[in-house]
Amino acid sequence: MGTTTIRAEHVGSLLRPAELVAARAGFRRGAMTAERLRELEDAAATAALRLQEDAGMQVFTDGEVRRDDSMASVVEIGAPFYRRTPLSLAEARWLAGNARGPYKITMASPTVAAGFWRPGVSSAVYPPPEDAVAAPAGIYRQDIADLLGAGVTWLQLDSPAYWATVGPEAARMRRVQDLDGRLGHVIDTDNSLIRAARSHRPGVTVAMHFCRGNVRSAGSALGGYEHIAERVFGEVEVDRFLLGYDTERSGGFESLRFVPPTKTVVLGLVSSKVAELESVDALRRRIDEASQYIPLEQLALSPGCGFASAGQGNPLTVEDQRRKLELVAETARLVWG
Repeated sequence: MGTTTIRAEHVGSLLRPAELVAARAGFRRGAMTAERLRELEDAAATAALRLQEDAGMQVFTDGEVRRDDSMASVVEIGAPFYRRTPLSLAEARWLAGNARGPYKITMASPTVAAGFWRPGVSSAVYPPPEDAVAAPAGIYRQDIADLLGAGVTWLQLDSPAYWATVGPEAARMRRVQDLDGRLGHVIDTDNSLIRAARSHRPGVTVAMHFCRGNVRSAGSALGGYEHIAERVFGEVEVDRFLLGYDTERSGGFESLRFVPPTKTVVLGLVSSKVAELESVDALRRRIDEASQYIPLEQLALSPGCGFASAGQGNPLTVEDQRRKLELVAETARLVWG
């Protein structure tokens, strides 16, 4: 199955078992061995794979159950960034031996580091915020080389930095004065990673998820994609865009007219933030609306974000999560066959 025909997808993170969350806290206190923690992580990843397979997903992750959050390879500002043992490489090796189908590795874009930069604190290490992005970008390029060397064929960048450029209100919240300049820097940084990946493996699939805030179901971006759509959809060199459209704050589908014919848009129409289940008919109507601006064969379906961007996850049950994934797969079958 080619990546362009994969219609049912999820963003990456899945709810972590309470036992695993407690075990990781115990490990930090010295009350849990690394070996026992790894056993629990492997068990949680196995359960995550089984859930995705049973629900009908067409591309898999390990649920990001080995991570505390999406920043899997670097630590945040206050001192210079340094490379930790990359969890994404452990994920890739495990998935290569266990996933019965295509799998992807998710990585937070290094542009997220700009949001950690603080005057008087970070400036002692990285005087301009741009330096705080360049440092982790170098680390990520090392991670990408190792991942592709381990056989990974699908990467997904999770990029929350774009929401600060979707309009004046978001820019004020993030103290962005040069909105177009910030947007250009974010695009250039992400493209540098995408090009690095393709230099190692020309056929690699690269996707980008536009994260609009998700810690414990809290959103942080208000506004549609219209202001940035022409540049982002035209200039960011990915194969797939995963776009959150699960709330009204995401705006309409008009901006999809700027998506080139070579790229797929994965519509994040199913909420991962609330337990209430959307209806198949409502999802099909919204897909029909989107297809007025972009051909149906360029579309796919997913939840709007992950289910557990941070350790505790969103306030849904595992059963709620299963029903959401099944809904995505069922709707995709009905729409695309």
